[in-house]
Amino acid sequence: MTEMLTWPWPNAVEWLPLWKGAGFFFATFILEDAAAIGAGLLLAAGGLTWPVAFFSCWLGIWLGDAGLYALARFAGRKWFERSSLQKYSAAVARREQWFGENGTLILIFSRCVPGARLPTYLAAGFLRWPLPRFIFVTGLAAFFWTAFVLWLTTLVGRPLLQWLNFYKHGSTLLVGAIISILIAAQLFRWSAKKFDLRKNFTVLARYQHWEFWPGWLFYPPVVMYCLWLAIKYRGLAHPTVSNPGIFSGGLVGESKFATLKNLMATSPEFTAAAELIPARTEFLDQNGKTNLPINFSPTFCANWLSSPFILKPDLGQRGAGVKLIRTQTQAETYLRQTNAPLLAQRYAPGPFEAGIFYYRWPHEMRGQIFNVTEKIFPFVTGDGRHTLRELIEADSRARLIAEKYLRRFAERADEVLPAGETVRLVEAGNHAQGCIFRDGARLITPELEARIDDISQKLEGFFIGRYDIRYASEDDLRAGKNFQIVELNGAAAEATAIYDARNSLWSAYRTLFRQWDLVFAIGAENRRRGAQPVGVFAMWRHWRAYGRLAANYPEAD
Repeated sequence: MTEMLTWPWPNAVEWLPLWKGAGFFFATFILEDAAAIGAGLLLAAGGLTWPVAFFSCWLGIWLGDAGLYALARFAGRKWFERSSLQKYSAAVARREQWFGENGTLILIFSRCVPGARLPTYLAAGFLRWPLPRFIFVTGLAAFFWTAFVLWLTTLVGRPLLQWLNFYKHGSTLLVGAIISILIAAQLFRWSAKKFDLRKNFTVLARYQHWEFWPGWLFYPPVVMYCLWLAIKYRGLAHPTVSNPGIFSGGLVGESKFATLKNLMATSPEFTAAAELIPARTEFLDQNGKTNLPINFSPTFCANWLSSPFILKPDLGQRGAGVKLIRTQTQAETYLRQTNAPLLAQRYAPGPFEAGIFYYRWPHEMRGQIFNVTEKIFPFVTGDGRHTLRELIEADSRARLIAEKYLRRFAERADEVLPAGETVRLVEAGNHAQGCIFRDGARLITPELEARIDDISQKLEGFFIGRYDIRYASEDDLRAGKNFQIVELNGAAAEATAIYDARNSLWSAYRTLFRQWDLVFAIGAENRRRGAQPVGVFAMWRHWRAYGRLAANYPEAD
């Protein structure tokens, strides 16, 4: 009988954990969080040990971070210094100094925010942040992040896998399928994007100015603080009753017209008149042509189209869809672009605008102004030689959000502006639309505070929010007269003076934390008085509905 040959190394089964670990190690180079979650699920299923799961993911993440740094420092920087972009060397030097002072906190923060890591690590390499410090900080951050993700996934994964008992013998296959889908989706997203160096350089520059940070990067600390407030005040839904007279307290889904209607009834002399245009209106003029909404009164053309007016969504946030209408053609074009309910509102020329954040405790007789934002509308002036695009890109601030301005002026972007002609870059007084915000505390006077309090107390069930008003002179505003309210926002409104570029990031968070503390505290007191909150799932449904509507809103002015 022939003796069977055997290999001199251990059985292949004994090597299986190593192969699994190697798989997750290489998977972190493609989608690190998905790899860590997959390792955690396999750990929960008993198909992997903690040391293998942890070290394979941690080392893969750490080496991947170092790879991004090396790519930007040694390849990207060398290419930059040889390219025509070298003219930006002075700007890059300033950002090197800034990143050198703030890099540690930025790297730690980016580790906790998926999506922020790629641009942050590339920036660290491109701006030549010290390599030993980068390796230490990212290694330490990845160590704790990997441990946290594995622990959390294991904690959730065990009951999940018990529920999916049918698949328990194929856990490796299941996890592998999930990772494959996530990796494929990420690769597709990457491949769909065109590499635009100038755009990427501008995005990098925006990170130096926190006022332009995207919401997913700026708001996580605020969200975490709100979760703490929910525990402190024993209710996640308290903000929905901070203003019982406004649907959901003004968080989402509230009608702007409903609020304006109350203001027009109680303080008409201080409110810009508005009319509601219902959703899915048919368009017919007196000759039967598809032009104007048939539900408008016969005097609509005379009352509205005879002078500029504003069209904007009845459900809206951050100035989305706000449009200054000067002609019937503009009105028709706007009305055909969306089926959402709209507002036609009398145009308040200003020329100045301010946001006044007000609050009042339900048990107190007087309210007060929390914060005032002075809004500045940026403009460029033609010189007869440069196009609008070139003038915007030459402005140190406007170029950071040039993409938004150029979308707004797509038809005029390559037009050479005559010498002396000015173009106002934004009409809506919203930071998200490109308006410049300044702290307007100097505008607060006892007379203005008394006027805002008087207007607010006439609104049943209103306790906290922000008035957006237009006024002709600072003296009139300080005296509490001759201004027009164009909008009132409830609990979701921000004390927008935080976006003053002179403020520090910490001062902005400190103001927002205090603001949300007021929202939760006022909501908690109203709930004790019998107000019924809107459920979390109902809020989610309204948010989803708003997202679907907003996707078709026209470009704002």
